[in-house]
Amino acid sequence: MHDNQTAEPRTLGDHTWHNQAACLPTAAHPVDPEIFFPEPDEMDRIRAAKALCAQCPVLQTCLDAALEAGDREGIRGGMTEEEREPLHRNLPRRLDYVRVNATLAGRDIHLTDAERRAVTRSAYQAGIPAARLARLLKVTEEHAEKRYRQARREIRNRAVDSNADQALGAARTSRDDLGTAA
Repeated sequence: MHDNQTAEPRTLGDHTWHNQAACLPTAAHPVDPEIFFPEPDEMDRIRAAKALCAQCPVLQTCLDAALEAGDREGIRGGMTEEEREPLHRNLPRRLDYVRVNATLAGRDIHLTDAERRAVTRSAYQAGIPAARLARLLKVTEEHAEKRYRQARREIRNRAVDSNADQALGAARTSRDDLGTAA
């Protein structure tokens, strides 16, 4: 999302990553948490917080957690509130196949609507029973079956649209051939 680090998606309710955070205060490494809540014009504090974030091994996880929790306060994941705002707006459209695959493997991952649709499509195409999809997405089996019907329609419509595009292209080609022969 924010940088080139690929973080393993955290499971819902997992906060163990906090123990690896560069901002975790210890006796040997005191960190004032207020550094992460500067006023917009406090550039020295913003730079100091971002410098600490830049060293953090869980930077991407911190950013993901802030976005998923709707946390709009302070510096999180190495980004200010203003820098995160576009990511917050675009979060519902996030489609990260690492998250999709982790969910299909049975991990309890926070998913966006786009990722939930991708899980459904992938599960449908893989022949995963609706009961398993229901467990993966934490929905009823009836709702999983409804999601499968919707996926089936989307796949069918995509195939129909693709075939129509191919037929239209073939019709244009043959019409162009007739025009040059006359």
